[in-house]
Amino acid sequence: MACRSLPRVFLELDMSTQLEIARSGQISEVAAAVARVEGLEPEFVRDQVALGRLVMPANKVHLDLNLIPAGIGRATTVKINANIGASNVRSSLDGEIEKMKIALDAGADAIMDLSTGGDLDRIRKELLSQCPVPFGTVPIYEVIVDRTVEEIDCKAILAVAEKQARQGVDFFTIHAGLLIEHLDLAANRVCGIVSRGGALLAKWMIHHGRQNPTYELFDDLCDIMREYDVCFSLGDGLRPGCIADATDEAQLAELRTLGELTQRAREKGCQVMVEGPGHVPFDQIQHNMELQQKICDDAPFYVLGPLVTDIAPGYDHITSAIGGTAAAYYGASFLCYVTPREHLGLPGADDVRQGVVAAKIAAHAADIARGHKNAAERDRRLSTARANLDWDCHLSEAIDPQTARDMYNEACQQSRMSSSSEDTDYCTMCGREWCSVRINAELKDSLKARVK
Repeated sequence: MACRSLPRVFLELDMSTQLEIARSGQISEVAAAVARVEGLEPEFVRDQVALGRLVMPANKVHLDLNLIPAGIGRATTVKINANIGASNVRSSLDGEIEKMKIALDAGADAIMDLSTGGDLDRIRKELLSQCPVPFGTVPIYEVIVDRTVEEIDCKAILAVAEKQARQGVDFFTIHAGLLIEHLDLAANRVCGIVSRGGALLAKWMIHHGRQNPTYELFDDLCDIMREYDVCFSLGDGLRPGCIADATDEAQLAELRTLGELTQRAREKGCQVMVEGPGHVPFDQIQHNMELQQKICDDAPFYVLGPLVTDIAPGYDHITSAIGGTAAAYYGASFLCYVTPREHLGLPGADDVRQGVVAAKIAAHAADIARGHKNAAERDRRLSTARANLDWDCHLSEAIDPQTARDMYNEACQQSRMSSSSEDTDYCTMCGREWCSVRINAELKDSLKARVK
């Protein structure tokens, strides 16, 4: 049985009673597996989950299939998610499998299938069968297939959610925080509603003059997700799509509703994380992270980037990595990658790899800054290897070893030096006589001799 958050009534008890109850639960192998990977005590992981500060998206069906559980929360290392998915413009199951494998090879901690075209059931089933990490979807995307937005009904929403849960999906993005009374707040935005799920539901609400159906169905969705241990990823349908719209009243009104839904999900025994803004000026990131922690009672925060400027199409994996480092340092636990093709088109395989690597750099930089246990050890190993001109170790410790090795080999060819570390006592940039690394090694030997 996967670990579950405790209802709010337990959270209101004194800490000793609360933890005693948490420890008596069937937290099982999932917490133990996460604890081993993170270098934490299982009891600590269990306590963090019980308090709602850490989630372990682990559908019991996926666990039986091939899932290696992961923990998402401030107590663990920062995790990153890679979005893939076929569209009704470009659809290829083989292409999506290739992108998923590339993302996993580059270090993605989770995968989201955002497919809106092709045989969605087959795509999801095949991806899940080959995905060993937490796997998420946005059920409303399938609800809209073969029907207009206006034709969406409650029965279809629940049916799709239950079917996807039964297939093994570990976390759902549910845009239940976007209410009909919030729509006017977004009317004067520069970019309006950029969330695809948010825009679909806004259109439905305006057409029917009714409240968001996923908000009205929230308790029913909780029942489905509790049964299969599916984690909520409460979607930010009003996330800012440009920095001019960041931290506006529309975003904050939805966030307050997400805080309400966080408590309701916990009361129903569901795990929950909260999604956050996409475009945020650098100076507003800390405020956004701290505000979410306060409003949503420290539920893990899942952010897209955030992108710190709008003027870098083709380089948005870089703008999001800048924002992602700050977001993770100040409170976010889960970063959604952004590829170079953000705002320009569907990402290809190489775009996926670049997006994952950029997000991994951001997450690792934040882990170091937060002082996470052993986060800087890999940096020290690489630096030691660099100082010792141990190129094999230097390259293998790189966050993207293949790119580093390709660049090194190319430099060796251009400088006519050997790429074998056994034959080389200087770097590829300055030549032997000017190499500061080689000179420094000589200085070390001289200083050691003087000390003796």
